[in-house]
Amino acid sequence: MFTQMLTAAFKELRTMTFVGLGLLGGLLTIAVWHDVRTYRIPNALVFSGTALALVLHSVLPAGSGFVGSAPGGIGLLSALGGLLVGLGAFMPLYLTRAAGAGDVKLMGMVGAFLGPVNALGAAVATAVAGAVLAIVFTLKARALRRMLSNMRLLFFAMFARLSAEQGPTFDAQADTAARVPYSLAIAAGTVTWAFVMQLQ
Repeated sequence: MFTQMLTAAFKELRTMTFVGLGLLGGLLTIAVWHDVRTYRIPNALVFSGTALALVLHSVLPAGSGFVGSAPGGIGLLSALGGLLVGLGAFMPLYLTRAAGAGDVKLMGMVGAFLGPVNALGAAVATAVAGAVLAIVFTLKARALRRMLSNMRLLFFAMFARLSAEQGPTFDAQADTAARVPYSLAIAAGTVTWAFVMQLQ
């Protein structure tokens, strides 16, 4: 009965897509606002957003998600899969201190909204957006040489950890050439990916 009522409520104008992406967009906007002001993303925002995504995908009529061709819930397990993909995609950045824990959790929240496949697409788009923003912020701060040096140290540290060797010590947050609120990249990458998927 409840599912039938939801189906009737979300029948017209791809309302489920607008509601799902609208909620995600609102949460990302709040996260960016906090991050730009304080360089922190509140846990309450990320945890409540993730819980909301899991509930929506559990109770909405079945479909291919909020950015799919057949809008609808993807189910709890797929939403959890998206959460894990989002967290996993950013975990290497967190381990090398190139991103904060809040950024990882925010990407996990995005994954819970989008599902596993689209979470991976949004993570790739976020990486591209992050690279562009890093270059823009670095050029603005006139610190390109330091950014290139930091990238070299970051890659050496990452490969050293993969091979269980002691690599160079580098704190990507303290030694940054130009500090970029990474939630901007997450928001830009997510919006870009969702827009591209809507064109298909």
